[in-house]
Amino acid sequence: MRLLFVVPYAPTPIYVRPYNLLRTLARRGHRITLLTLQSRPEGKAHLQELRDAGIEVHSFPLRRWRSLWNAARSLPGNRPIQANYCWHPKLHREMERLLTPKDGYAPYDILHVEHLRGVQYALHAQEHHPDLPIVWDSVDCISYLFQQAAERSRSFFGQWVTRLELGRTLRLERELLRKFDHILVTSRNDKQAYEALLPENAPHTPIQVVPNGVSLDDFYPDENIKRSSRTLVVSGKMSYHANVTMVLNLVEDIMPLVWREQPEVHLQIVGKDPHPKIQALGSDRRIEVTGTVPHVRPYLQRAAIAVAPLAYGAGIQNKVLEAMACATPVVCTSQAVSALEAEPGRHLLVADTPETFAQTIINLLRDEKRRAVLGQAGHAYVERYHRWDSIAALLEDVYQQVQMERIRRT
Repeated sequence: MRLLFVVPYAPTPIYVRPYNLLRTLARRGHRITLLTLQSRPEGKAHLQELRDAGIEVHSFPLRRWRSLWNAARSLPGNRPIQANYCWHPKLHREMERLLTPKDGYAPYDILHVEHLRGVQYALHAQEHHPDLPIVWDSVDCISYLFQQAAERSRSFFGQWVTRLELGRTLRLERELLRKFDHILVTSRNDKQAYEALLPENAPHTPIQVVPNGVSLDDFYPDENIKRSSRTLVVSGKMSYHANVTMVLNLVEDIMPLVWREQPEVHLQIVGKDPHPKIQALGSDRRIEVTGTVPHVRPYLQRAAIAVAPLAYGAGIQNKVLEAMACATPVVCTSQAVSALEAEPGRHLLVADTPETFAQTIINLLRDEKRRAVLGQAGHAYVERYHRWDSIAALLEDVYQQVQMERIRRT
């Protein structure tokens, strides 16, 4: 198929979903053009990787001033900041140029737009190109995430922003549920959250769960790396409010209980852009805050246990899948695993209070055989359910459904 992707942030290994879907779809023979915005220098190398994979890439710099201006323009209106934050006139003009019919023929079979931050491009395309099939990959139900953050975030600023945005986001998402040809989400939780926004049995755009995957070329067990029997690892983007709350809960509520029993346990906090509150945790000799690392894989491969005491969130938690892919046993909350088909007790361990979470860690640190069995089972689960080729095939089915429905309606 001829696919035009609009992604409001440069697809990189940090943004695993668009980065891997693009590479996998290109490998499966689709002709792909990507329109994207670049706000960090390191994105250039990864965009070149996409070009090397045969993807036509058009990128535009998203300066900080433009994002702030877009946010400021949103405040007096009724659109959420998220929906305007990544608007760029040059990207919009390039999209219009690419979508202009050539010799009377549409140049693309599908327009695929990612995230609420990209939805304005999809709305403009729908208005000016009504015959163009549009798939909107919302990734997460953002209002569902904001509802949780408003209640559970440990950041006052985070609570204020989410409360400000929540009503606007709810209104826009209700509107979007009647737009486009198909909507994608990463988990059944997000699908259910969307469906709950409308009256029962109200018509809406079809919603399909297309989960995230793991690149098993990037995340895998390595028998040549010796695991540290007393090291815990927690990973993720450490400026993201849900991860900040998770790490603070871990260090303040859970780790003191672990250290009381096993004072030699070492905690590694691995992820880019650590919040100042997380950076400050590094003053404790038992805690290492790495900041940005070339790759999280070796930290997962060396750790005895990966932990994810997530208090709130939406979508699939890649941190859990990546640890499982490395055969690292995982201890997490129900929230962190709710979007997965993984079976607690078999593929990973689940605990939802500081006391039970700490005791689960302590028990697992004392049982090397149990750690190995859990790690192997987790790796097998990821191999079965989260290969990118399987997920790309599911997305191809969606594209075909969209085309068939368009034909049926003509």
